[in-house]
Amino acid sequence: MPGKIIQCVCLDANEAVFFTRELEFVKRQTYDIRYPEYLATILMPVDTSAGPGAEAIVYHQFDGVGTMKLMASYGDDAPRSDVNGKEFIGPIKPIRGSYGYSVQDIRNAQFANRPLKTMKASNARRVYEQTLNDWAWFADGSSKYGRGYGFIYNPNITKSPAPTGGWTGGATPDQIIADVNFAINNIVKVTLKTEKADTVLISTEEYSYIATTPRSGTSDTTILEFLRRVHPGVSFVQVNELADVAPAPSGAAGPLNLLIAYKRASDKFELAVPQPFEQFPPQERNMEFVINTHARIGGVLYYYPLSCHIVEGI
Repeated sequence: MPGKIIQCVCLDANEAVFFTRELEFVKRQTYDIRYPEYLATILMPVDTSAGPGAEAIVYHQFDGVGTMKLMASYGDDAPRSDVNGKEFIGPIKPIRGSYGYSVQDIRNAQFANRPLKTMKASNARRVYEQTLNDWAWFADGSSKYGRGYGFIYNPNITKSPAPTGGWTGGATPDQIIADVNFAINNIVKVTLKTEKADTVLISTEEYSYIATTPRSGTSDTTILEFLRRVHPGVSFVQVNELADVAPAPSGAAGPLNLLIAYKRASDKFELAVPQPFEQFPPQERNMEFVINTHARIGGVLYYYPLSCHIVEGI
């Protein structure tokens, strides 16, 4: 008896993919790439007062000088007192970007019920915030940053190596506390008590370490809790940008982890943003719409640089 003939229907590659996709369930929620929080505009006072038409920000600083001495009543060589002034100029530079979408992009988004324009505009705003954050922390006076300066590389801020350092590599709790006290107390010392820090920024790994490491073998208080107790007016903040900084602010090769103690106040320093992020009307180019984005940045202007102290190598 002849055997049965079984017919097999085989799908080619494209047909197989189509069949598989028909069995997929597509969730309406999208799981977009997440980015770290940009803290520059939170940890630095922001000043927009210069306005979009300014090309530079100029500020003045005055200091009184003079002395008196014992001398005869009718002498004519009395020492003079006077006021000396300095002028500082901070350049303002434009930053630009753009995004766009074609007519077909719009139709595809409508078909898929996706908020295409909102998604692209939100991403353009995020790119601006990322750029501003980078500028605010790392501008080093180079042409890349329009000769402007940010926080870390500001040339007039006091910079010192940590007395001990190496917090996660064997430093004792007492040594770590001494490093932090050094950063805070040095501001009081060099300014003869006219300045006092109210904020301490710490690189990510070191912050996590002191937040979870006991003050001693017999204590249920962490190093961070102890520091908050002995410095009640100081906020301690974890900052990603202070990890693996190279070159170091002092010019050392690095990479080094940093601690920054400072007074967070607009009369001490400001992040100048004369023109925050703005979008211009769409421009039609062939079958695409292009939206230009723009901002103007003046960098970090440190009016009283001795109110800040950067400690390297924690």
